[in-house]
Amino acid sequence: MTEKNYLIALSAFVPFGPVRLSLLLSYFKTAKKVWSLSLSDLAEVGIKEKLALEFISFRDNFNIEAYLERLKKFGIDCVIKGEENYPKNLAEIDSAPLVLYVKGSLKSLDTESVAIVGSRKMTSYGREVAEKFAYEISQAGVTIISGLARGIDTVAHKSALEGGGRTIAVVGSGLNRIYPPENTNLALSIAKDGALISEYPLDYPALRLNFAARNRIISGLSKIVLVIEGAEKSGTLLTASHAAEQGRTVFAVPGQITSPLSFAPHFLIQNGAKIAFSPRDIISELDLQFKVDTAEVEKVMPKDKEEEKILLALESEPLHLDEIARICSFSVSLVSSKLIVMEMKGMVKSLGSGIYKKL
Repeated sequence: MTEKNYLIALSAFVPFGPVRLSLLLSYFKTAKKVWSLSLSDLAEVGIKEKLALEFISFRDNFNIEAYLERLKKFGIDCVIKGEENYPKNLAEIDSAPLVLYVKGSLKSLDTESVAIVGSRKMTSYGREVAEKFAYEISQAGVTIISGLARGIDTVAHKSALEGGGRTIAVVGSGLNRIYPPENTNLALSIAKDGALISEYPLDYPALRLNFAARNRIISGLSKIVLVIEGAEKSGTLLTASHAAEQGRTVFAVPGQITSPLSFAPHFLIQNGAKIAFSPRDIISELDLQFKVDTAEVEKVMPKDKEEEKILLALESEPLHLDEIARICSFSVSLVSSKLIVMEMKGMVKSLGSGIYKKL
């Protein structure tokens, strides 16, 4: 058995958690050694007898080879902290999981990522905002991170996929037990071009306390956390709190002052979060125009008929995006998202106030 396999086995014993497991590995040096610890060894490092006996019982009944075969059967990979494909952003935070279960693929471009979080009981306004932001930000080549929960999370994932972009869902259960169950097909779609991620082993249920822990991974994977609706006591605020502690930038979309779901974004804005009025606010914060290799973008996102029509409209003079939409008979949202991508590709330039010119 390899050291990695022993670490996977240890991570399957959830009560240890990443912090305690890191301390055990630091003291005993190898995962193989930790896996074979006796009751007295565990007592030596302050593990209480009840937990120690629980671990020993788990170990005695755990078949590592069979577990690895099940992972393979479900198409789930394990990525270890320190490996090249472990998410760079996540590796920077305290209490990062030592083992990540991944269904799908992780890519280096996921470093440029935005978490979109919000209420499970969203309003129609929240839905509209989440759709717009996720769709347009994903079209700019940014990976959308969320938690696969009902409400804003679900809309964010779906809209990112509709925008032809990548999205990553952080799940609060084992990856063979998708929650909520109605998002099973969405999860499969995400895994095709993006990834499902969990720190929990196979068969682990979606317990309430899992989601609070999961939120630190959502913010940890991201450079920016965008909050769209959330009540006074909600996981949305917890995710934003994790983001602030991790040095991430927090944006919030203002809502209706009469809605209780506006509490979270308004509270965050009052306490220093940036206001997001449009997807461009997020794109500008990431400064993608300077970070993305335009030649690579051109290769991934070739010019299409909509872009050609927009360029034709801009042939003579700079125009406001509303005027471009009128001339091209496109929706304003389509023109806005196309212009973001076209600016990244060096085809047009924003002159401010929604006015663009052809380059």
